[in-house]
Amino acid sequence: MTTLPPPLAIGPHTVQPPVVLAPMAGITNAPFRTLCREFSGGKGLFVSEMITTRALVERNEKTMQLIHFDETEKPRSIQLYGVDPATVGKAVRMIVEEDRADHIDLNFGCPVPKVTRKGGGSALPYKRNLLRAILREAVAGAGDLPVTIKMRKGINDDHLTYLDAGRIAVEEGVTAIALHGRTTAQHYGGTADWDAIARLKEHVPEIPVLGNGDIWCAEDALRMVRETGCDGVVVGRGCLGRPWLFNDLVAAFEGRPEDFHKPTLREVAGTMHRHAQLLGEWIGDEARGVIDFRKHVAWYLKGFSVGSEMRKKLAVTSSLAELNAHLSELDLDQSWPESADGPRGRTSGNNRVVLPDGWLKDPYDCAGVSEDAELDTSGG
Repeated sequence: MTTLPPPLAIGPHTVQPPVVLAPMAGITNAPFRTLCREFSGGKGLFVSEMITTRALVERNEKTMQLIHFDETEKPRSIQLYGVDPATVGKAVRMIVEEDRADHIDLNFGCPVPKVTRKGGGSALPYKRNLLRAILREAVAGAGDLPVTIKMRKGINDDHLTYLDAGRIAVEEGVTAIALHGRTTAQHYGGTADWDAIARLKEHVPEIPVLGNGDIWCAEDALRMVRETGCDGVVVGRGCLGRPWLFNDLVAAFEGRPEDFHKPTLREVAGTMHRHAQLLGEWIGDEARGVIDFRKHVAWYLKGFSVGSEMRKKLAVTSSLAELNAHLSELDLDQSWPESADGPRGRTSGNNRVVLPDGWLKDPYDCAGVSEDAELDTSGG
């Protein structure tokens, strides 16, 4: 019989089962979090899209919408991304003073070149003192709110940072660490290194360590916990077009594999409609909501028998009526196809990492990170 992990403690918050929705730019907005939470029965932790600290401090209109939580979201979890300790501190204090969240996660995992070339994202932990300064400001400003971090193994196999970063996080009062078992160079390609998650857990036994990378089904999550000893899992690309994965994750961690959800295309179409409708309500414009939903279509329909012409039609819809009309033309009695399981989303890898000039010369020098490293992009 599988030994199931205990509840995950994130400061005063108990997360049971220990399952976290990874922040994904343009994906994990309030509507998608609502869907995932509904399928989970309200269990788990669902983190917001990545929020840049500079935009938050400047009260950018789009950013202020992104940090709005539904009254049913408990705890409210915000992921922040910043490169300047003072700005990160201001953003955290703003969240606390205005009671905008119950948990703050800091992103050090973004591998996108336009961020790393400025010294941000997954490039930043290489500068140990800068990482320490950011964490110190965040924890000091957070008060009673727990601060966690999400990071990668390092820049590449020759410049791994995760063990040093983990120790710094513990020393600065971080509550938990999530490790994506890939380097910046890997982006989303290759295979996630679960052994690194196990090594980090051994290295920082004082706080919970969550594993991230290549969790495509509920069984993967259980296997990660079993093989690495991690305290919980963070799920990103595996739930794209598949918010019901959180039903399966809850069932798996509660020892109920018979309750895994394999929806028919009819059920998938119903979820697609609800997703598009929620987006329209959230944005305040049905057409814009349906247009924003388009990027999800291919993920929802993966593996189902849907012709290329119909896929093209669905990809250019601009109203709920049009979306429903196209969906009604499908063979909705199709059962869940095995080909719909497995990897989804970006798979690019073996990328050349773009860094500021001289970035790798001194792992402790804090200079060289400019404020334009704060760009809205992927959570990593």
